[in-house]
Amino acid sequence: MKRSSGFSAPTAAARLLLHGSHDRSTFGAVPRKTKRMLLFSRAFPLAMLVLASAACAHEAPPAPVTATANATPPTPAPPVRPRIVVVSPNVRVSAELAELCKLRFDNVGNAPKFDFDESTLDVQDNAILTQIGECVTKGPLAGRSLELVGRADPRGREAYNMALGDRRAETVRTFLVKAGVPALGLAITSRGEKDAIGTDEMGWERDRRVDIVLR
Repeated sequence: MKRSSGFSAPTAAARLLLHGSHDRSTFGAVPRKTKRMLLFSRAFPLAMLVLASAACAHEAPPAPVTATANATPPTPAPPVRPRIVVVSPNVRVSAELAELCKLRFDNVGNAPKFDFDESTLDVQDNAILTQIGECVTKGPLAGRSLELVGRADPRGREAYNMALGDRRAETVRTFLVKAGVPALGLAITSRGEKDAIGTDEMGWERDRRVDIVLR
């Protein structure tokens, strides 16, 4: 005898119920077991859709991408310092200024510089400053601005040496203004003992000076 599988093919009424098209009389013709199976087959996809939607709603959003806190910023390039030329006992200028102004000066590398704790210019200083004044008023660099940097040797208190460097730069500025250079074109700064390299009297003499550079 052929054993039944326990599930028979749906009747015409059952097919109508499955596809949602039936009336009460047709529905009543469907066996109760078949009716439950058909109702389950229609409700199951809807339940799975609800569960899937709930699972998606509870999924955590992706974490935002943030910059690394320990990222090292790029190191800025050190400023380029102009090459300095000795042009008088107490004054040095940038090589560019000396070349463009065609400064005429003797070898003063071994000449005395500012005396200790002094800010008085030498005769040779006056001669070179006169040339610079002519160069920036009616020469090749007419209208250009200059920066005057006063310096001191490392002896004494730092604050005092800063003020001393400022006085020396002011002395040069005063001379250039009298030579006709507009005061607004002359900037004064002081480095005091910050760049001093001397370790004896000869080295300290080189530290006591004013540098003049183009702005």
